[in-house]
Amino acid sequence: MAQSAGKTALITGASSGFGLLTCVTLARRGWQVLATMRDLNRRGKLEDAARNAGVLEKLEFLPLDVTNTAQIAAIAANVAERNAPLHALVNNAGFAAPGFAEDVTDAELREQFETNFFGAAAMTRAFLPQMRRQGFGHLVMVSSIAGRLGFPGTGSYAAAKFALEGWTESLRYEMKALGIQVAIVEPGAFETDIWTRNAKVAASTTDPTSPNAARVERWRRRVEGGRKKADPQVVADCIANVLDTPRPRLRHVVGVDAKMGLAMSALLPCGLFEAIVLKNTGME
Repeated sequence: MAQSAGKTALITGASSGFGLLTCVTLARRGWQVLATMRDLNRRGKLEDAARNAGVLEKLEFLPLDVTNTAQIAAIAANVAERNAPLHALVNNAGFAAPGFAEDVTDAELREQFETNFFGAAAMTRAFLPQMRRQGFGHLVMVSSIAGRLGFPGTGSYAAAKFALEGWTESLRYEMKALGIQVAIVEPGAFETDIWTRNAKVAASTTDPTSPNAARVERWRRRVEGGRKKADPQVVADCIANVLDTPRPRLRHVVGVDAKMGLAMSALLPCGLFEAIVLKNTGME
């Protein structure tokens, strides 16, 4: 805790999932945490978790929708006016938009990108001036194994995460000489609500007249009937460890399934890997 005491981190999407757990994890390590979320009425779950961990006083709750440029500018100004360093920005806010590519509309695809890619990029640009002045800071993007591998029914989500990863990799080179550390965390499947409560299913995907209706139903049964997902605390611990590492590497893959998927895609013949994916997702 000693190396983290007095440090401040801002986390987006803090009301649930990885964001909530990361807030509590960092607070337990001595960080001051600016926990941001679109709707402060949803702060209760995080408040309870922080109170139970004895770290509620380490958290400050702030309203922030990462697609709202005025709110982003306001919160960046708020932090800058404190005349205290911001040691870390964790771009975690996001949602999933399940749907087959031919069923997803342009508007639904753009909405996915607005939060999962453009929101993270806008937040980063808003806080880079302060980190430049400081000469230090950590920028962490919470991506996904879907930022490295595409799977059926997740094309919109994967597209936004692929874009985020490419943009972040370029950013890392640009920030290296400035003392600003840039890293990506890539979780596999964990027990969060991103594919349930926080999902926005493409409207045509649930249309029984869709040419993909039967395939979608098979895909849905496979996804919902899969094995129990891993404990998301592992991801929060990874993010905290990245922030406590002076010079972290670029990518941090988290989860047995994510590591196995990347290894199989690299080692197996393309046709065999595709056959395995098709079978496991009900698309064969």
